[in-house]
Amino acid sequence: MAGRGPAVLFIHGIGDDSATWLEVLASLAGEFTVIAPDLLGHGGSDKPRADYSVAAYACGMRDLLATLDVERVSVVGHSLGGGVAMQFAYQFPELCERLVLVSSGGVARQVHPLLRLAAAPGAGVVIPLAGTAPVQAVLRGVRALAGVTGGLGLGDDLGYVLSRYTRLTESPNRQAFLRTLRSVVDWRGQVVNMLDRCYLTEGMPTMLVWGGHDNVVPTPHAALARAAMPGSRLEVFPEAGHFPHHTSPQRFLEVLREFLTETPPATHDPRRWRALLRNGRARGLTPDPAVSVLSGT
Repeated sequence: MAGRGPAVLFIHGIGDDSATWLEVLASLAGEFTVIAPDLLGHGGSDKPRADYSVAAYACGMRDLLATLDVERVSVVGHSLGGGVAMQFAYQFPELCERLVLVSSGGVARQVHPLLRLAAAPGAGVVIPLAGTAPVQAVLRGVRALAGVTGGLGLGDDLGYVLSRYTRLTESPNRQAFLRTLRSVVDWRGQVVNMLDRCYLTEGMPTMLVWGGHDNVVPTPHAALARAAMPGSRLEVFPEAGHFPHHTSPQRFLEVLREFLTETPPATHDPRRWRALLRNGRARGLTPDPAVSVLSGT
């Protein structure tokens, strides 16, 4: 937590930690109060046997803000953190001024095959092998060949992803990762879907940021989310993969700063919220029947 001014909460993705935002935080702290926690089970936070669902994470963010005496925030979430940000805006609209979803999960079923494999039964036995010398040698070779092979579909993101993956050789990290992953992904793909609640962002400034070569949460999900979120803005970074804030940090900062400074904060009107809830289904907004709805409904 640093800076002063309007508060902005940054939520990282699965297997990652708050360090993913360091360059962004340093650049914005002169104008905003920036807050970037390590989610439960990640980074330096505790890794108990606990509830790692998206709804539980959203409640954790509410409790964190209450502890810090922060009344309202703009929320920026990446990947899993995007799903948490959307859930936070849904559960606690009175706390949320703006919403920024970066390569966000929770839009459609498709997700990178490595995540589906990691969510499969028995993966917890295989994952520790990543720490052995032979597998490490293979991973170094894969990283070296990334430019030729496409890096398992991860491109320039491969090195960063592998550096996070090797943390899973430690049992507490691995168990927390698997509990988190299996709350949102199974061997068939993503099992949560925010599309049936996206209409509730009407009146809340919302920006979507996606990489043009994202194969973790495929780029076409951006258009689906944009169509489901009234008045939202979409920024696609053509050269980026799943981490546009890493690949194009200056552009990311430019669009984020512009969005935070030039859009008026949302104000929560309980009567309007009730009307949206009552009329939402009448708009023909139905979730994918193959995917369960957001937690907390």
